[in-house]
Amino acid sequence: MTKGVADLFWLVGMIGWYVIRYPYQRKARKADVSRSFVDWRERIVLVGLSLGLFAVPVLIVAAGHPKSLDRPFIPTLGWLGLIFDCAALWLFYRSHVDLGRNWSVTLKVRTSHTLVKTGVYRYVRHPMYSSFLLLALAQAMLLSNWLADAAGLLAVGLLFAGRMLREEHMMLDLFGEDYRSYMSGTRRIVPWLL
Repeated sequence: MTKGVADLFWLVGMIGWYVIRYPYQRKARKADVSRSFVDWRERIVLVGLSLGLFAVPVLIVAAGHPKSLDRPFIPTLGWLGLIFDCAALWLFYRSHVDLGRNWSVTLKVRTSHTLVKTGVYRYVRHPMYSSFLLLALAQAMLLSNWLADAAGLLAVGLLFAGRMLREEHMMLDLFGEDYRSYMSGTRRIVPWLL
């Protein structure tokens, strides 16, 4: 694998991410919302994700700058990055499928919201966030640039810090003891570990 091929794999992964999300995003606009938690914190998280996992790396790949932050490309890391990218896209897809009508881009409660504990949600409470972590790691392995590495990992850190606990509080308010029981049997991000 060459640096150019790795950049292309990263770009194809981003297009795949969009292709997966688009139909769910269209359906989500039509779903009735009973409660929204969209505020300035939520907007910061979304902007941070957009910058770190899309805008910054696109500029680096398209413009080739900043060259001063390039690091040596390691083909083995590129192949590993491709595996992480494929795993991220699969998990991203499964998360959307398993959530179905409950999914939304932002923190919202649907009128007929249900607690999903099946599919990938049997293993972790936030598999979509896990997919973002895998995407950031894939980005760091495929794009040999320190700024791209940092941008993706910081964006995911912002997602974890700025949204995960808020989402869990929302679910506890909505589902109470049922969600608390679900929490005790699952991990947040990595099955059996974290």
